[in-house]
This record gives sequence, structure tokens and C-alpha cells, in this order.
Amino acid sequence: MAAFSAVKFFQPNPTAVRSSDNHNNKPFLLGSSPSFLQRSLKSRSPISSISPSRTSISAVSIQDNKKSLSNSPLNSSSMVITKEEGLELYEDMVLGRSFEDMCAQMYYRGKMFGFVHLYNGQEAVSSGFIKLLKREDSVVSTYRDHVHALSKGVPARSVMAELFGKATGCCRGQGGSMHMFSKEHNVLGGFAFIGEGIPIATGAAFTSKYRREVLKEQDVDHVTLAFFGDGTCNNGQFFECLNMAALWKLPIVFVVENNLWAIGMSHLRATSDPEIYKKGPAFKMPGVHVDGMDVLKVREVAKEAVERARRGDGPTLVECETYRFRGHSLADPDELRKPEEKEHYAARDPIVSLKKYLIENNLASESELKAIEKKIDEIIEEAVEFADASPLPPRSQLLENVFADPKGFGIGPDGRYRCEDPGFTQGTAQV
Repeated sequence: MAAFSAVKFFQPNPTAVRSSDNHNNKPFLLGSSPSFLQRSLKSRSPISSISPSRTSISAVSIQDNKKSLSNSPLNSSSMVITKEEGLELYEDMVLGRSFEDMCAQMYYRGKMFGFVHLYNGQEAVSSGFIKLLKREDSVVSTYRDHVHALSKGVPARSVMAELFGKATGCCRGQGGSMHMFSKEHNVLGGFAFIGEGIPIATGAAFTSKYRREVLKEQDVDHVTLAFFGDGTCNNGQFFECLNMAALWKLPIVFVVENNLWAIGMSHLRATSDPEIYKKGPAFKMPGVHVDGMDVLKVREVAKEAVERARRGDGPTLVECETYRFRGHSLADPDELRKPEEKEHYAARDPIVSLKKYLIENNLASESELKAIEKKIDEIIEEAVEFADASPLPPRSQLLENVFADPKGFGIGPDGRYRCEDPGFTQGTAQV
């Protein structure tokens, strides 16, 4: 039994939505179902023993599609995804998982420093959303940002080098694990403090709208994705930016990666109403809940939310209920979550589910998927070798991008950066 609902939707006008006493859990197919943005929340039922307070309506999932398509010939009109799309999703998810596994190895070997937060288990969210974007679209992430950067196209070697603190990293070694940034790929940063990335994402979305409507750049239809976790949704920036985005109909999708735990605090204990997606209608925007362990369900919701933003219909709040397979960070012994809870979600591994779906629906063979896995192994190995061999940043880089005008502080009377002085780190420099 799937632990979470596939799609739950609250319309922007909350007074129009009423729960019904009639329980209708019949699944619907993606190809024939009404838009999730057109459906009311009409059926409610418990979804799991782990979070019994939640309610759901049924929608298509990888397992649902397997059952509904197994007795009929596969054709383009009945397929949820094409072969090319399926292989792209699988490759991206395997890349994310393999990269994070290698990060763990390198961290414990002393190649990385500080806090490193891994994304294992949540790959369906990153791949389901980001692989739908155009290059010009923007992504704003959190401290758990490696895989978001990879999904947006930042090369694995650049991300690994950044984690190693090397000059060849995507931030020249100055960002580290929690601050991935790439102007080229419109990755606007990972943010260590929860909630601080949401205003940046809102500003990026405002830029798109301003360029199109004020500067009359008609080819600008760029969309911004703001990723953040369940723990962020009780913070002020979250509410302020939802209000601003709805007020100005900004082209943004707020993506809540609800992995049920804010470090060691259970989400069910931390908020008065754990159903985050319900907060959308308070700001006159759709609120959607989706099974974040199923990349096909995520992709369905993401596709319409992104298209809605792109055509000027405003923001959407999407709650992706997912689970991280490791502790909060690699420094976390992960002793607070119950073993049976972790086993429950491990059995719903999104990569394993997608692989099974692709094979059973004749979208890919075992050999094709193994070839992808081999390709990813080679990419990861090359990334580690590249990062290890790369130089450390020069000391002269230390004060770059710190001050708008570093003269008078960062640069000495001789015109050189103070950090180039061999005695710079031997105490407080005289200014």
C-alpha cells in the first residue's frame, strides 16, 4: 500500500471546497483525468499508520499504471511517459543517488569539511520537477542542494570540486556543500538558513514578470522553482513570499520537500496543521499534495504547475511528501527515527520503483538500464579524480565578492589584497 496520496488539491477559493462523506478511491489515469488544478478535494481517507491524521484521494502511480496498462498494448496515447523521458528520469535519479553515496565516502575519508546534507531517497522530487525546466528557468535550493544542481545541468565534476573546496568548483571553492551556485545554469544558490532562499526565488520570479510586462521582452517566460523543507513552512519568509507571489501573480512554484523530519523534530509535532499544501488557498493560490516517492506523480503535478506559471496564471504551492534515507547530515547518527519507519520508506525507493515500471512496460531493458548505471559510475569516478587533482583557491581570492568596494579594507596601500600578505592570518590585520 502506498503510504501517501498521489495528488490532493485545494482550490484557491477555500470556501468552495468541502469534504464529502462519500469515499471514492477509484484511481484515474493521467491521460483521461481532469487537471489537478480543476479538481476539488472530494474524497478523504487515512493514508498510513505512520501519519494517520492525513487524508487522501487516489491518483495514478507507477504501480497503478502497471496494473492499468498491463492488459492492453502499449501505445503513445496510453503511456504516461515516453521511452526517452523515462530514460532521462532514470539517469538523472541514478546520478543523484550515486553522487550522494560517493559524497559520503569522500566525507568520511576527510576530503570534505563542514556539514554535508545528502539527498538520498528524495530524487523523485528533483528529477520530476527540474527536468521539465528550460535552461533559462531558475532554481533556488536549500542546504541539501547537490542533486538540484546536478538535475539543472551543473556538471558532476564542478559540484564535486566545490565540495572538495577546490578552485575548479562551481563557486571556485568558496561555497562548499550548502551553497551551490551556477550563473550559467541559473542555479541561484543553496541556502544554509532555512527560508532565506524563498525571497531570492520570489525576486527571480519578479524579474521575469518585470522583463516581460514592463520591459516588453516578449520572449521572456521564465519560471522559478523554490525548494524548501517542511521545517521552513512555519517561518515568516514563507508566508510573506506566498502573499507577494499571489498578489503579483509571479511565475513561481513553491516546492515543499516534506521529508517528515526537521533535523530531529517530527513534522507532526512541529506544526498545528501538518498538511502544508492547505496553506496555498489562504493566499488565493492552488495547494497540491503529491506522493514525493513516485517520480511519475511528481512529474504530472510539476508539469502543470510549471506550465501554469509560464503562461502567467501565477504561483502554485506543491507539497511533495518524501523521505530521506540518511540522517539530517553526515554528522547525524540518525537515532531518533524508528527503524520500522525507515524500513517502510526504504521499500518505496523511487529509483527501484521507476526501474520496475520501465522494464514491465517495455520502455527499457535491463541491459539499457545497466548501461546507464555504468555510465554514471564512470562520471562519478571522473568527478572525484578531477576534484582531487584540482588546485585549492589562491589566498588572493579570499576577499573577492565580499565587499562591493573592497578598497580601504580588503586592499592595502600598495594596491594588493591584504590576504596576500604572509602575515594576514596571524592575527587581526591593522586597517
